[in-house]
Amino acid sequence: MSETSTRQGLWDWKLLVGIAVVVGLLAASLATGEYDILGQTDGREMFMTTRVPRTIALVLSGAAMAMGGLVMQLLTQNKFVEPTTTGTTEWAGLGLLATIAVFPTANILTRMVGAVVFAFLGTMIFFLFLRKVQLRSSLIVPIIGIMLGAVVSAISSFFALTMQMLQQLGIWFMGSFTSVYAGQYEVLWLIPFVLAAVFYFADKLTVVGLGQDVATNVGIDYNRLLLIGTGLIAVATGVVTVVVGALPFIGLIVPNAVSLIRGDDLRSNLPWVCILGIGIVTLCDLVGRTIIAPFEMPVAVILGLVGAVVFIIMIVRSTRGK
Repeated sequence: MSETSTRQGLWDWKLLVGIAVVVGLLAASLATGEYDILGQTDGREMFMTTRVPRTIALVLSGAAMAMGGLVMQLLTQNKFVEPTTTGTTEWAGLGLLATIAVFPTANILTRMVGAVVFAFLGTMIFFLFLRKVQLRSSLIVPIIGIMLGAVVSAISSFFALTMQMLQQLGIWFMGSFTSVYAGQYEVLWLIPFVLAAVFYFADKLTVVGLGQDVATNVGIDYNRLLLIGTGLIAVATGVVTVVVGALPFIGLIVPNAVSLIRGDDLRSNLPWVCILGIGIVTLCDLVGRTIIAPFEMPVAVILGLVGAVVFIIMIVRSTRGK
């Protein structure tokens, strides 16, 4: 019975409606642009070189960051954390910078590896800090993450300044899809494998989120699953940071909106989180491409504004609840 109910929770008419809406947004993304695809002789080539890769990147990046926030909130049992409020994104940026400093001619795959390794180490440092903190209120956890992220960001800025790469560092963290084109986004195809792994380990990760004692009592290796969950978050964050840059608050908004409606079951919520993440990123990208056309506003600016408002509302509600 439980398997049947889970399948019903995964696939119902509401999810199909959500998929249809997101497909409509993606079609609008393919049709939006200043270049006249239909009126130029090289229109088809430009369409396949720029717009199709950009739309694929919107799908994979939105799903990755929303999923990363969902897993991180589950592991920490805190609704205020996600890769950009725990320093994971900043660590990925530092790894990207360090890789280019050591290997100046590194390709995008090598940069991705460096970003993933640093994101993993940084997330583990964040979890180690949490173990040392006695006061584990809902607001202390993201404050620790933001503090660590600020320190790492300062270190990155210092090294970028010494290597005369400060402007390049700012472009990396801008969070924009303008530089996504064929040949520069293919590493994002790792994201479906990460999503499949999260879905496979969903039940065990849910138990790990209940704490080490509960996980040990039911026969789950807590530390092993914590490393797996952290590794999946690091891969998703590192890949997106290398290709797109920072996408703030998407991992905060989406999981909270889904859990508010559907509860906290990771397995049944994962498709909803991915669909909503894709929809929000695509919608914000469409707004950024049209609000000041023919110029373009980075999607991170719009996500930052929306996410900051949601974050403040969550803090106020949490404070009133206490």
